[in-house]
Amino acid sequence: MSKEKPSIPKGTRDFGPAVVAKRNYIFGVIKRTFERFGYLPLETPAMEQLSVLTGKYGDEGDQLIFKILNSGDFLAKTKHEDIEQGYKHLTRKISEKALRYDLTVPFARFVVMNRNDITFPFKRYQIQPVWRADRPQKGRYREFYQCDADVVGTNSLLCEAEIVQMINGTLTDLGLTDFTIKINHRGVLAGIAEAIGEKGREGEICVAIDKLDKIGREGVRKELLERGITETAVGKLEPLYDLSGSNEEKLAQLQRILGETAEGQRGLNDLREVWAYLQGLQSMALTAENPSGEPRLMLDVTLARGLSYYTGCIFEVKVNNVSMGSISGGGRYDNLTGMFGLPGVSGVGFSFGVDRIYDVLEELQLFPESSQQSTTALIVQFDKASEQYALPVLQQLRDAGISAELYPEPAKLKKQMGYADQKSIPYVILIGSEEMASGKLKLRDMRQGQQQDLTVAEIISKLK
Repeated sequence: MSKEKPSIPKGTRDFGPAVVAKRNYIFGVIKRTFERFGYLPLETPAMEQLSVLTGKYGDEGDQLIFKILNSGDFLAKTKHEDIEQGYKHLTRKISEKALRYDLTVPFARFVVMNRNDITFPFKRYQIQPVWRADRPQKGRYREFYQCDADVVGTNSLLCEAEIVQMINGTLTDLGLTDFTIKINHRGVLAGIAEAIGEKGREGEICVAIDKLDKIGREGVRKELLERGITETAVGKLEPLYDLSGSNEEKLAQLQRILGETAEGQRGLNDLREVWAYLQGLQSMALTAENPSGEPRLMLDVTLARGLSYYTGCIFEVKVNNVSMGSISGGGRYDNLTGMFGLPGVSGVGFSFGVDRIYDVLEELQLFPESSQQSTTALIVQFDKASEQYALPVLQQLRDAGISAELYPEPAKLKKQMGYADQKSIPYVILIGSEEMASGKLKLRDMRQGQQQDLTVAEIISKLK
C-alpha cells in the first residue's frame, strides 16, 4: 500500500494552538462588543439551498459559489436526455445545495422564515466561516471567517451611530489607536452624479472614484472617460477630490456642490443626523484624534463600496500605521429580505475582517501575553510518590477555576520546564520529597524567574 503525502485543499489553512488562541482573543473582543450593544448570536447551516444563494451576488459572485454534488449514485442514473437539455439543467440535477458564500444572504433567509417568531428591530451577530471558489493567493482564501452584526426592521440612524461606536470600541479594546472610520452616503453619490449631469450613472462613476487612492486623479479621469462620462462632467468632479477641513466643513462644501438634488440632500441630512446622535452619545469615535491628526470618524466622499447593495450610509475602516486594506465595512440596505418575498424591511450592518485584524495586531505586536496562554500552572513530577501527592493538588487548582495540568510522566526537570516555556505557562509548581514533608510547594514564576515556598491554599490565592 503506497503512502500518500498529507495535504489540505488549496485556499484553506490549518491553525495551530497559538494561532487559534490569538484568533479566539479577537473573536472574544468582538463578541463582547456586539453583546454590549444588545446584539444576539445567530448561526446558520454551512449548507444552503443552491436556489437561496444563486442570483444574489451577481454573475461573478455566482461563479464563486461552492456547489455540493447530490449524494449517492445520482450521477450514474442521470439520463442522456438530461444532458441534452443543457448544462444549467444538469447542474440543477446534480447539485441542489451549496456552501455558505457569506453571512448576509443566510441572515435574510432566516429573517423571512422566522418573521413571526423574532422581535423587530432584530439585532443579530454571526461569527462563522464562509466559502468562496476563488483563486487562492496571498490574503485571499477559499475558507475564511466573517464577523457580521446587523439590525433589521428600523430606519433609525441611531443604528448607524452605534455601528460607529461598536467599531471604535472594538478596535480600541484590541489596542489599536491609529485608525480611521470612513463614512459616506449612497444619496450623496447619487446627488453627485445628478449635479454633474450624469444622473443614474453613479454606479459607473463611483467604481472609478473608489480607485482614487490606487490609481490617482489622472487614472480616475481616464477610466471615467473610457466609461463614457463626458469631459465636462469629469471636470465637475474635480472639486470633490479637494474637500478639506472638519467633517462639518466638508458637509458645507458638499452642500454647495450638490445644490438642490433630492438624493444629495437626503444623504447630507442623514449624515448630519448620525453626527448629532454621536454628539448626544458623546462618542469618542467622533471626538478622539489619532496620532496622524485625523478624526476617528471622517467623511470620505470617494468611499463608494457596494453600490448595488447599499442604499444609505456606508462605512469602511482603515488602520493608518500599517500597509493593509480595509479591516471593516458595511452600510444600510432597504430591501434585504425582498429577495425572499418580504419587501420593505430596512436594515444596516457591518463586518470585521478577522484575518486582516490578526495580521495588523501581529505586525504591531498588540496581542496580550494572556491571549497566548491556555494553562496557568504546570505541576512537574519527579517520581510516583510526587505524582500521587500532586493529583489532589491538581484537582484543587481546577476546582478553584485555575487552568492547570500535571506533566504526565516523571521526565527530566529540564524537559518539563522546556514544555512550560514552549506553552507560555507562567507558573510551575515543583513537588519533591522536601515539599511533600513540609506541605509547602515551590511556585516558580517563569516570567520573573522568582520562586516561593507556599501552601496549596496560598498558591490558589496568588494565582486567582
